[in-house]
Amino acid sequence: MSITQWLRTPKGYVMISMMTFLLTAAALSQDLKGTLNSILAVGVSVTADFIGTSLSGKKRTFPDSAIISGLIISLILSTSTSWYAVAATAFLTIASKYVFVYKKKPIFNPAAFGLLLSILLFRTGQSWWGSFGDLPSWTNVFLLIGGYMITSRVNKFPMVFSFLATYFLLLLIMGFFHIGDASDALRSPFINATLFFAFFMLTDPPTTPAKDKEQFIFGILSAVMGAVVYGIFGGLMYLFIGLLVGNLYQYMVKRVTAASKTSGLSS
Repeated sequence: MSITQWLRTPKGYVMISMMTFLLTAAALSQDLKGTLNSILAVGVSVTADFIGTSLSGKKRTFPDSAIISGLIISLILSTSTSWYAVAATAFLTIASKYVFVYKKKPIFNPAAFGLLLSILLFRTGQSWWGSFGDLPSWTNVFLLIGGYMITSRVNKFPMVFSFLATYFLLLLIMGFFHIGDASDALRSPFINATLFFAFFMLTDPPTTPAKDKEQFIFGILSAVMGAVVYGIFGGLMYLFIGLLVGNLYQYMVKRVTAASKTSGLSS
């Protein structure tokens, strides 16, 4: 596959989007720490992926998934995050791809898994600076254009729409009844984080369903779990927990379906 052909693939679109977000956010914020974190995260991710590939006996290919994972976590982690926490988060992210596997595919979204562990283990701050939450509102154009292109390319509109509709509806209801800090989740930078999450993490093909009906269920489940966790605990973990619960549900569905087919064949 040529470079031109690769750039037209979903991974190519994601990488172009991530690089655009990185350069735009770094230039406008005039903060090089995020760029340095990105270089470190990508370097560790690629190295960990090389180790994982070698140990698992998989065929070595261009580590585009590892690069994308490194970019995503570096765009979410606060630019003030220590270098060792960034490196550890990147390593845990890639390690999850090789530890939690079903039929040679990761069960959990690697970036969400690594970022959640980074909060629990290292108390990392997550500013989602790469989603332009602290920048002028016109920069959201990049977020929306990139998000639309990715969602269209991987055919995940049912999941994105069901997630966003359910999530915002629940937040409005929670805000009306004064449950938690729901109103804060509808403001910048939380709203930017939600859009970035929906477009670039929720749509991960290996860990999410392909059929429209299953996408609707996945999106609604992730939104409900995320909103509930936010309403009870607040903090920054709610989006990741919602997605990982959706991943776990999808894994269980696959196991049950596979068991049913095996039972049907044996009978």
